Amino acid sequence: MAFLKINNVRISGVSAAVPTRIKEIREQKCFTDPIEADKVISVTHVERSRMVAEGQCCSDLCFAAADRLLNELHWNREEVEALIYVSLSRDYVTPATAGILQDRLGLSKECYAVDIPLACSGYVYGLSAISSLVATGGVRKALLLVGETTSFLQSPLDKTLWPLHGDAGTATALEYNEQASPIYFHLGTDGSRSGAIINRDGGTRFPFSAESLEMHEIDLGIIRNNLQSHMDGMDVFSFSTKEPPLSIRSLCEHFNLDMSAIRYLYLHQANKYMDDKIARKLKVEESKVPYSIMQYGNTSSASVPMTMVAATREELSNERMDVIMCGFGSGLSWGSVYATLDHIVCPPVIEVEA
Repeated sequence: MAFLKINNVRISGVSAAVPTRIKEIREQKCFTDPIEADKVISVTHVERSRMVAEGQCCSDLCFAAADRLLNELHWNREEVEALIYVSLSRDYVTPATAGILQDRLGLSKECYAVDIPLACSGYVYGLSAISSLVATGGVRKALLLVGETTSFLQSPLDKTLWPLHGDAGTATALEYNEQASPIYFHLGTDGSRSGAIINRDGGTRFPFSAESLEMHEIDLGIIRNNLQSHMDGMDVFSFSTKEPPLSIRSLCEHFNLDMSAIRYLYLHQANKYMDDKIARKLKVEESKVPYSIMQYGNTSSASVPMTMVAATREELSNERMDVIMCGFGSGLSWGSVYATLDHIVCPPVIEVEA
């Protein structure tokens, strides 16, 4: 297991952006009966989410979030020395989307820019990577852009995945600060279970072919092709209710951190039933576990910062607090982080027109 303690890094701001197009769960074609939709809502608490319009990309959402955050921070864009883009939704196979965003945002041509293709655990992994760059002082200001457009990756006829997910992009600003409280991480991966969440075709192992587009009826209400996401629901549920609480406990025990002192526990917004179960295992009271899933769905790697902005922006903007963030999913991978947030810049959720 990877434990990291990173000094001299301040999280200065967090922002989030969503498309204007609303996806109402009850209107989705994957349900053969309205009662099915009601059952999904009662368990997951996902009532609606957002979906990009034609021609709109995840990078557009991340750009909007970053542009707004940079403006509100009053940062000189030439001083941003690193940009990491965490997403499976990249504009192209090559070049990296991070480089495209560097140019769109008007950052220096000497900016470190790289993509990390991770899903649900991506925010915590991305935060550990970019914090490590800033910690030495070699990079003084940096941007972490994390988002997903799962509407490109999933079948609208798959009731196990399509109703639960939404599209979003986020931006987190970090800067070198010797007075900043340490940021603590615990990270893990179990590649033996990589098939639990997978898009089989389209990579180099199984390249795209005409057969990749053929739709297969897996079960009633589950129709997809090999380019679209497959999830083993029971395996993922078992993993998600076991590894995240173990990770959070390990983090706190290893670094002697007081879990009861946190203001918020930000969990990946898998579904409310699952997250409530994790919180009960950790004996964290309901008031400390905010949600964004009701209005925005499971936004994959963006779900932790999305929840920070959508549910707690007023407190984040006006208070100093200790928080725990935990992401878990595709990989299968997971990560937890304990951080102090001190009066960060946190604008309201941005709506992006196509």
